[in-house]
Amino acid sequence: MAAPLPEQIQTAVVTGGARGFGAAACRALHKAGYRVVITDVAPGAEAQALATELDLAGETAITATLDISKPGDFQEVLDKCVARWGSVEVLVNNAARTLAQPLMEIDPEVFNAIIATNVGGTFAGSQIFARHFKARGYGRIVNMASLAGQNGGTATGAHYAASKGAILTLTKVFARDLAPFGITCNAIAPGPMDTPMVRDVVGAQFEAVRKSIPVGQFGDPDFVAQMVVMLASPAAAFVTGACWDVNGGLYVR
Repeated sequence: MAAPLPEQIQTAVVTGGARGFGAAACRALHKAGYRVVITDVAPGAEAQALATELDLAGETAITATLDISKPGDFQEVLDKCVARWGSVEVLVNNAARTLAQPLMEIDPEVFNAIIATNVGGTFAGSQIFARHFKARGYGRIVNMASLAGQNGGTATGAHYAASKGAILTLTKVFARDLAPFGITCNAIAPGPMDTPMVRDVVGAQFEAVRKSIPVGQFGDPDFVAQMVVMLASPAAAFVTGACWDVNGGLYVR
């Protein structure tokens, strides 16, 4: 089929959906009418509280265990969703390991581990879900990249920046190969947003970082979450392989 029928409820799987930007994306997708699968490496009270907030009955918002470094977890979540609802239409690759370290202090093993998790997870998730999407003739993949993957990173480590740059390339590869099958793949590259992760990374430099942003403010996670909803929609059929910048003017191209 070319696209879901208007009356069909679509299902979106969000990695790292329990907190921070992932939670904002889950809220936005659910508000837009999607069933939401809130995945996390170890879903706990935060994930369950979010699912309960979205749907007390547990019909349109559920939690699931998904470690992005384990391809089998992606397949297991997909299989459970298909068994329950018949299909999945949207994958949001949001989860990532973040570590701020000076370049010359990064251990090569740590560098490789973060690349393997962030890039490998995006690749495995996109590949596994794309097989399902391809069989159905429809799908949406939204990858969360980062300004760090475009400008080399300033507050983040080289491993994180490199992983986000690689995710931008994977977005193009999947977009090109999947376009004939009704599947789009796009990336969003946020600059610093006002999220717990960003506050942890910049620490006491929060105000200094804010003043360094040309527009004078941090990004709004809820606005970026609306971008996810837009790219996940059937109406976004003509948009693929794109990187959507939202960085307050820190990177202009």
